[in-house]
Amino acid sequence: MTLTGTIKKMITQNGNPIQYYGDFNGEFVNINQLITKNLEIEHTGFECFNCHKNKKILAMGYCFDCFSKVPQTGEYILRPELSTAHLEKEDRDLEYEKKVQLQPHVVYLANTGNLKVGVTRETQIPTRWIDQGASETILFAKTENRYLAGIIEVELKKYISDKTQWKKMLSNDIKTIDLLKEKDELREKLSNELQKYIANSSNSYIFNYPLYENPKKIKSFSFKNHTTLNDKLIGIKGQYLIFENQVLNWRTHEGYTIELRVKS
Repeated sequence: MTLTGTIKKMITQNGNPIQYYGDFNGEFVNINQLITKNLEIEHTGFECFNCHKNKKILAMGYCFDCFSKVPQTGEYILRPELSTAHLEKEDRDLEYEKKVQLQPHVVYLANTGNLKVGVTRETQIPTRWIDQGASETILFAKTENRYLAGIIEVELKKYISDKTQWKKMLSNDIKTIDLLKEKDELREKLSNELQKYIANSSNSYIFNYPLYENPKKIKSFSFKNHTTLNDKLIGIKGQYLIFENQVLNWRTHEGYTIELRVKS
């Protein structure tokens, strides 16, 4: 079987285990079914998500020219505290930014091999957590826009990280973290003005990934350095394809065109 297409973020369906689907030129394939198979993935070119030209991808599926101008890559994406739509202030496209920023957001705590804080739109629950490879999450706060969630995250980053330690996350040897206890301790760090946004929920979300054995090596593979990957797929976690001898961060290769061949 040979599949061709442009890499896009895998679609996920929460389950036991989580199901992953890849879009190959409109054909949706259950990637879980490829686990235990020997795969050959060849990088054949690029397709920018905006201009659709075969131009080298800078990041997030966009070429350099498009990355610097489309609203999907504005600074507020990685730094929610820089959101300005609530002030009627445009960054690149105010209409688009209002749709993204002026909707309910959540601040969450997650165990991704380490304790981390993050922000996402409420509509992205639990997709965002699955994409990050979280083994467990808990709601910390809920706000009416992205800016306020970003301000809360900035305060919490004084005490815990907002980064995922990806090697720990992929090791499948995740230590238990009492997220409710961490939430109770961190809530005291917020100013009185921000306390009102803390979520009352004490429920946690637990995720089971299709990773059935540990990789021999947690070594990153990149199509920036190699044309072809040949290896046995042994699992998926977050947006990583985990092979016996290396791991491929699928999402960082968005916009790369590939041919994927199932060898056995």
